Amino acid sequence: KLFKVRVAELPSGIFRENPPIMSEKRIDADDGAAYTWEELSAFYTGKYKKKEIQAYWESLPVAKGKKGKKKAAAAEAPAPKAKAKAKGKAEKAAEPKAKAKAKAKAKAKAKAGPIKTFKVCILGASGGIGQPLSMLMAMDASVKELSLFDLNIAMVPPQGVAADLGHLEKKAAVKGFVMDVGGKAIDNLEECLTGSDLVLIPAGMPRKPGMTRDDLFKVNADIAKGLVEACAKFCPQAILALIVNPVNSIVPAMAELYKKKGLDPMKIVGVTSLDGVRANKFVAEITGKNPTFIKVPVVGGHAGVTILPLFSQDKAANSIDKEKIPDLDTHVQNAGTDVVNAKGGKGSATLSMAYAGAKLGRSILAGLAGKKRVECAYVKSEITDLPYFTSKVEFGEKGVTKVLALPEMNDYEKTRLEEVKKQLKDEIETGMKYAETNELAA
Repeated sequence: KLFKVRVAELPSGIFRENPPIMSEKRIDADDGAAYTWEELSAFYTGKYKKKEIQAYWESLPVAKGKKGKKKAAAAEAPAPKAKAKAKGKAEKAAEPKAKAKAKAKAKAKAKAGPIKTFKVCILGASGGIGQPLSMLMAMDASVKELSLFDLNIAMVPPQGVAADLGHLEKKAAVKGFVMDVGGKAIDNLEECLTGSDLVLIPAGMPRKPGMTRDDLFKVNADIAKGLVEACAKFCPQAILALIVNPVNSIVPAMAELYKKKGLDPMKIVGVTSLDGVRANKFVAEITGKNPTFIKVPVVGGHAGVTILPLFSQDKAANSIDKEKIPDLDTHVQNAGTDVVNAKGGKGSATLSMAYAGAKLGRSILAGLAGKKRVECAYVKSEITDLPYFTSKVEFGEKGVTKVLALPEMNDYEKTRLEEVKKQLKDEIETGMKYAETNELAA
């Protein structure tokens, strides 16, 4: 909002007259931090048009260090005549600018309506991912209502999580819902789900020692199916963001079941954001750059070798020595295992997963509000010869509005892509076979 107000206050063409000084830093009114033009532009690209970003830059105050202040103080004051002449000129020039400013301000005010708000539901809200995810979504200004669901065997009753979050200084109304083990979601979640715009599902069993990925799939596919069929009945228009492992198989299974029921399979979205979050952070650690301005797209799937970070597509990442890329690639793939080991086998990547899930959730809600957002996600796709694939996805007022094509890749990434597709193909088939032999309840 602040960004748009500032842009609206500026006369057109100002940036053409005053090109940016690349080394200069300006203070972003959004967070009070100082950034170069390159950093600010990289952050806002995709969210606003180039002209808007340029105009916003011009509206920001220049960040001056101690040297800058001394230099300014030491500068000679203009002669009285020159000063008076400059003042007269400035006043004359200010008149049309002031009119333009007032006109732009009025226009912006007329366009600005009430902020769109949404109902969000979290299924599995009392778990290790669910609780921090619930808090992050409760803090989102676009969330007017937050429904939290879990089973009665959860570590904390969902009503307790709701009561806790209900004390935050935020506008979201939070309510908890519980179901006994053995109950059917479709018989218990009508109030919880009805009217939901976004349903985040961090549910299912964690992978136990000795468990194969197929074993895990059999258990979690049935859990996901029960929740998805309740969504199909009570909020078929909602976007379902799945954080249920193995994502590579669960998402195709649920999307195909939605399709069989005559619903839109593009409403089913696999949350793979954590892979991108990790890639950005690891690049920042190597390069010393701010991770906020690093955007490494991660394509393929969401497990092991199917995770493919495209380091060539980010300026900072592309500056890393090419010999280090294979190890960095593996580091992103194995990051989840690193967290499990660091926790001594007593937990997994719950906090970072909640952060990444909320990041995607916020983008989906922004899209629903009419502000297009682009994030990597695992969805039904035609950009490769596989029916499901993680790539950049555009979110708009109806959810997924466009699946973006893969960019031009370097030789290393092309080789890895073939490895990704070979592994991912089998995992997708597992999910699609499940859908062939199952139906969503009426």
